[in-house]
Amino acid sequence: MAASVNSILALLLHFLLSTIFSIYIRGRKLYHALFDRISAILNYHHRTPEIIARDVKPLARLPKHLSVILTLPPDQKDVTLLLNRLDGLIHDACELVAWSAAAGIPVLSIYEKTGLLKSSQTHLHRRIEKTLTSYYGATNPQKPTFSLRAPNTQSYTPPASPPSNPSSPPHPRQRPHITLLLLSAADSRQTLVDLTRTLASMSQSHTLSPSDISPALIDAELEESVMGEPDLLIMFGEKATLEGYPPWQVRLTEIFQLADYTGGVGYHLFVRGLRKYAGAEMRFGR
Repeated sequence: MAASVNSILALLLHFLLSTIFSIYIRGRKLYHALFDRISAILNYHHRTPEIIARDVKPLARLPKHLSVILTLPPDQKDVTLLLNRLDGLIHDACELVAWSAAAGIPVLSIYEKTGLLKSSQTHLHRRIEKTLTSYYGATNPQKPTFSLRAPNTQSYTPPASPPSNPSSPPHPRQRPHITLLLLSAADSRQTLVDLTRTLASMSQSHTLSPSDISPALIDAELEESVMGEPDLLIMFGEKATLEGYPPWQVRLTEIFQLADYTGGVGYHLFVRGLRKYAGAEMRFGR
C-alpha cells in the first residue's frame, strides 16, 4: 500500500514539474519571439549603408573576419522546394555581404554544410552584384568591390565587380572591398585528416622533421588550403550546433547564437552579434 502511494506521489510530482517546465519554455519562447520581432522592426537597415555604418560606429572594435552558418533543411526531395530553399540561401548570403561591406568588415565566410551554396558561385556572384547595386546604386563611387572563392573547388574568375569604366575619372578614395569565402562539410574534418596524413607521410620519408610539426605550421597550412580563424561566428538558427564547421578554425573564435531564435537571417541579430563581439573580453588562455 505504501509503495503504491509513493508511486502515485512520484507520478504527480513528475507531472507537476513537467507542466511547470513546459509553461516556462513556452513563455520564454513567446517572450523572445516578441522581443526579436520588435527589435527587427526598430533596428532595420532600409537597404541604406549609412544606417548600417551608423549602427556599428559606436562599437569599440569590429571583426576583421566574420563567419556565419547557414542551414539547408534536410530531405528536400521535391525539386521545387529545393530550388526555393537554395534561392533563400543565396538571398541570405547576398544580404550578409551587403551588411558586412557597409559595416566595414573585410572578410566574410559562409558555411553551408551540404555544399549547395558553394556549387552556385556563378549565380551567387550575379546576385551579390545586384544586391550591392540596390544598396549603393549603380554609379556610387563607394560601392564596394568583392571577390568570391571556395576551397577545394574549381577556381571561378568573374569579371571585375563592379565593372571598371575607363571613361570615369578616378575617385580619390579607394573603394571598399570584401572577400566572400564559401565553405562546406568537405572543408571540415576531412581536410584536417588529409593534412595529418600528409605531415605523417612527409615525416616518415624524412622530408619533414617531426620537431618542425607545430600548431603554427598547421595554422599556416589550413589557412592556405581552407581559411584563417574567424574573429566572430554567428549561428542563425534555433539550435546551437556547428553543423560540422571546420573545428580547428574556431579554437579562439567568439561564437554568438540567440536562444529560441527561429527567424532565420536577420539584421538585428547580425548587429547584436557585432555588439557582443565588441564587448567580449579576450583572455587567450589566461
